[in-house]
Amino acid sequence: MAIPIINHWHSYYESPHEGLGSSYERIILNRLILSLHDESTYESALESPCFGFTGISGINLVALAQRSCKIHLEDHDATRIFLIRQTWEELGQPVHLRFNESYRKLDYPDKSIDFGFNFSALWFVEDLPDYLGELCRVIRGDILLCVPNQSGIGFKGQLKGYSPELYPRLKPKYIDPQSITYLMKKNGWNLVDADFIDCPPWPDIGMSKEDYLATIFDKDVSQRDRQERVRQRPAKELSILPFYRGEDPEFPKRMMRYYPFEKLAPSILKRFWAHHYYMLFRS
Repeated sequence: MAIPIINHWHSYYESPHEGLGSSYERIILNRLILSLHDESTYESALESPCFGFTGISGINLVALAQRSCKIHLEDHDATRIFLIRQTWEELGQPVHLRFNESYRKLDYPDKSIDFGFNFSALWFVEDLPDYLGELCRVIRGDILLCVPNQSGIGFKGQLKGYSPELYPRLKPKYIDPQSITYLMKKNGWNLVDADFIDCPPWPDIGMSKEDYLATIFDKDVSQRDRQERVRQRPAKELSILPFYRGEDPEFPKRMMRYYPFEKLAPSILKRFWAHHYYMLFRS
C-alpha cells in the first residue's frame, strides 16, 4: 500500500490532499519535535533523507523553521528537491536543500548542526553504518530517528508488492531499532528515550483513509490512471499546508480530537497498533 509512493510521490504536489491519517501524524510529530526544541532551543536542524513514506515530502521540519531554526534538507531526486524548495517558498520559509545520491557522506563540518532527524526514510540510504556514522559526526545535539512500527498490524500491508528487484533503493533491514541502536552506540551515542508514536484510532494502512475505502468498495480502483485519481480528490483538501500559511489555525485542534486514544492506549496495544517508533539519541 505504501510502496506506490515511491513512484507517485509527485501527485501530492499536484494535489496536496494527505487525508486524515497523515494529517494527524504530522501534528503528533510536530508535538514531539517542538517539545525537544523547547528543551534545547535548536538553532539548526538536518533531515536527511527527507523523503519518507508520507504524503508531501520535505515539510517535516517546517514547525522548527517557524521557530527561527535554520533547516537543512537532503534528497536523492533532483525534481523532488525543486518541488520541495517551491513548497517552502510558498510557505515563506527559508530552507537549505542539497542533493545526496547515496547518503554515505554528509557534507557538513563536524558538530555543526544542533538536531538530526529522520522520519521513515532510513531504508533509502545506501549504507546504514556509513550514514549513521556521518550523522553522528555532523550533529552536536540530539538525533531523533523514527521508523515504521514493524510489530504493527499494518506493516506487512505497507510493503505489499515489495521485492528487491522491483525496489532496489528500498532496504527494509535498515529500519530495525535494535540494529540502529547498536550502530549509534558504536558511534558514542546513547539511547535516552524511545516509544511508540502516531497511534490513532485507525490502523496503519499506508494511504489516506479515503483511498483505502475506495480500494475496498471499488474493485477497479487499482487500475485507474493516477492522474484521474488526483482529479477526483475532494474539493476541500485535508493538508497541514494551510495551517503553516496561517490560513487554518484550528487544524491542530481538529487533529488532536483523536489524541485521547493514543494517550490512553496501554503499551501492549500501542505495540501492535502504533504506526511509528521513535528513538532519541544523545552523545
